[in-house]
Amino acid sequence: VIKCKAAVAWEAGKPLSLEEVEVAPPKAHEVRIKIVATAVCHTDAYTLSGADPEGCFPVILGHEGAGIVESVGEGVTKVKPGDTVIPLYIPQCGECKFCKNPKTNLCQKIRITQGKGLMPDGTSRFTCKGKQIYHFMGTSTFSEYTVVADISVAKIDAAAPLDKVCLLGCGISTGYGAAVNTAKVEPGSTCAVFGLGGVGLAVIMGCKIAGASRIIGIDLNKDKYAKAKEFGATECISPQDFKKPIQEVLVEMTDGGVDYSFECIGNVGVMRAALEACHKGWGVSVIVGVAAAGQEISTRPFQLVTGRTWKGTAFGGWKSVDNVPKLVTDYMSKKIKVDEFVTHTLTFDKINEAFELMHAGK
Repeated sequence: VIKCKAAVAWEAGKPLSLEEVEVAPPKAHEVRIKIVATAVCHTDAYTLSGADPEGCFPVILGHEGAGIVESVGEGVTKVKPGDTVIPLYIPQCGECKFCKNPKTNLCQKIRITQGKGLMPDGTSRFTCKGKQIYHFMGTSTFSEYTVVADISVAKIDAAAPLDKVCLLGCGISTGYGAAVNTAKVEPGSTCAVFGLGGVGLAVIMGCKIAGASRIIGIDLNKDKYAKAKEFGATECISPQDFKKPIQEVLVEMTDGGVDYSFECIGNVGVMRAALEACHKGWGVSVIVGVAAAGQEISTRPFQLVTGRTWKGTAFGGWKSVDNVPKLVTDYMSKKIKVDEFVTHTLTFDKINEAFELMHAGK
């Protein structure tokens, strides 16, 4: 058993608490990882808020991390102690019908136990003050050591800077993949990206790499425009600057609508606007943002009858074990940006400050 520091969420709506936790050794087909760097994501904040129906407490949150394998359980063959890895919230077992289908990356092998905050055998590897602590998204990166299933880990280039590539565990991969895998943006196309946070910037990067000629960023926070342009946005607009709905503005600006649109916020009203901003006959809108539980999307069916397509994406459609190492390689060879996404680097004990900065849009 390893004793180490972890940020524990004891209950919903309260700040994280830095505690000493005990991390049990890995069982069969499990891997214990020393987490070197972790990022914070709105998904962590959503669960912490208490709005997530799958949220269970007390829990160690975090799902964008990178580290070094400390030890492995029986039967683990893909990684060994000392390997540099990224934990994966969408695993890849290679055996379920989802893994065998090239159309999806949604491996279901450990979905049920992961959703309950437990390891595949139905137990937890974390204890604190004599209490069992739940796992989160199969990763729990807000701990100096964590235990994950062996299908939930990608071995990456040992030379990669972990304080950067941890972002490939969720946000950057999600946005970039939404453009290149899910939408399959084509050269010369016009794109609209709603929400210019980390995921939106990654979508812009993907659209640019795919050869889009016009990329319109949409956000209420104008402080985000300069960064969006750095990533490839050709122009940025705020819905507050117009009297008419933003979809009408975009249709006028683009001679009938955009070829591809992306919703990177998780707001069902914006999802509708993103679809309706698409061009008749061929426009494709991708939902990237995660809306709160119980919310529903709506539009007039005629929008779809007249040739628009509404799609969704999880982790950018990447088959995780296969593709995360390739994304790291693409970063190392400067094909994709990662460093530019990092705004602040804080010590682990300042984790609540990191959440405050995120909520402030900074």
